[in-house]
Amino acid sequence: MTPPTQPVVHEVNTAVWLTDLSREFGRPVTLGDVPGSAWDAVARPGIDAVWLMGVWERSAAGLALVDAGTRHSFREALPDLRVDDVIGSPYCVRRYEVDDRFGGRSGLVKARSALARRGVLLVLDYVPNHVAPDHPWITERAELFVRGDDHDVVDSPEAWLALDGRVVARGRDPYFPPWPDVAQLDAYAPALRDATARTLSGIAEQCDAIRCDMAMLPTNDVFHRTWAGRTGPPPPVDFWPDVLAGFRTRHPDTLMIAEAYWDMEWALHQQGFDLCYDKRLYDRVVDLDPAGIRDHLRADLAFQSRLLRFLENHDEPRVASRVPREAVPAAAVVLATLPGATLWHEGQFEGRWTRPPVFLNRAPDEPADPDLAAWHHRLLALAPEVRTGAWRLLEVGGWPDNRTCENVLAWSWTAPDARHLVVVNLSPVPSQGRVAVPWTDLAGSSLGFRDPLRDETFYRDGDELSARGLYVALPPWGYHLLVATD
Repeated sequence: MTPPTQPVVHEVNTAVWLTDLSREFGRPVTLGDVPGSAWDAVARPGIDAVWLMGVWERSAAGLALVDAGTRHSFREALPDLRVDDVIGSPYCVRRYEVDDRFGGRSGLVKARSALARRGVLLVLDYVPNHVAPDHPWITERAELFVRGDDHDVVDSPEAWLALDGRVVARGRDPYFPPWPDVAQLDAYAPALRDATARTLSGIAEQCDAIRCDMAMLPTNDVFHRTWAGRTGPPPPVDFWPDVLAGFRTRHPDTLMIAEAYWDMEWALHQQGFDLCYDKRLYDRVVDLDPAGIRDHLRADLAFQSRLLRFLENHDEPRVASRVPREAVPAAAVVLATLPGATLWHEGQFEGRWTRPPVFLNRAPDEPADPDLAAWHHRLLALAPEVRTGAWRLLEVGGWPDNRTCENVLAWSWTAPDARHLVVVNLSPVPSQGRVAVPWTDLAGSSLGFRDPLRDETFYRDGDELSARGLYVALPPWGYHLLVATD
């Protein structure tokens, strides 16, 4: 299948999901024998791709190196923690082979086929920056790593690993302490770039899209800031253009997604990624900052269309724990109706509060909100109809003695046969304003607005809409998702 350019992605924590299904069906469930009803649940209408997060072999050697603080977080999330709940990090990869406990490669083949029958793509992970301390490359390909010596281990044991007679750096980024459980790859090494391209090709043969973890870390600029003096000089060609040049020839239809931070989205677009995380929008939405969101949405539309918008994922707190419960639908309407791809995290629809650490194969039992889940499912089913045609950010005006219009966000989607208007009050106070309607053919007519999320319809005079805009009065966290009708 050819991936859509702006897909709706549902992230599923593979280990936790299979554990939940095993309990539900009273038998061990692997990717090869997931019941059809379970695939239907994760691949609901409106979802284009399922990201099976964490399918690769995890490292027992890496798990043994995890620090006490991380281990403490396991019990914080899961008070009744058992020994067999802890299976290791999916980002401490021993081999890019599907873990046998999840069904192995044959199980993944069946999972991909089950999704394809539903018209849904499969997304898998790749970690370019580091591998597990027992990855085969440690003993077979020492030239692929940032290497040190015995003095480094003595002077900075928190930053270096002694493995099979070799000293290699622990993986890190330029701003935080090293991760204790992984070995750092040398992004400047030509051999590593060749090995990365081959690994990516092997993954691409098993899926439709690849999400590259912390994709900015091996770029020449960031790698230099992290490892200057410990490796050779920067190559003349940056990491991703070098890696992706041949990869794209072999796998032209594989959608490449970059986890990106530090405002490096544009750079990674230029280096070959189709989509990049939109962390800045995430921050502004969960901070309930309508002015900041409005400024962010003034960016070039071609750039915005290649961003992956999200309210939570396995690295971020649950959105229900970040914003008031009443604000969750408003934030979801913002996310679902913007240009660009969107990412939805397993449990987000149901209003889950606890984000299980990725080391665990079980999440705490929490009451789900079935009404919120049904609402989300309806929103996602509607979103493809809304996101049709040309998108436009709209101005919302107010009055000198009432500036609550500044809390209101609005935009339109206009197609030859459909027009939609989205209006959201992202604040805890009632807010009013006039939305500048973008359509110029309203004079002398009456325009209806149907809200499919509320099954409501109202009509407004076309002359007034053209002259003064659409008057809106929204309660705290109120929203309209409107279909314009004659």
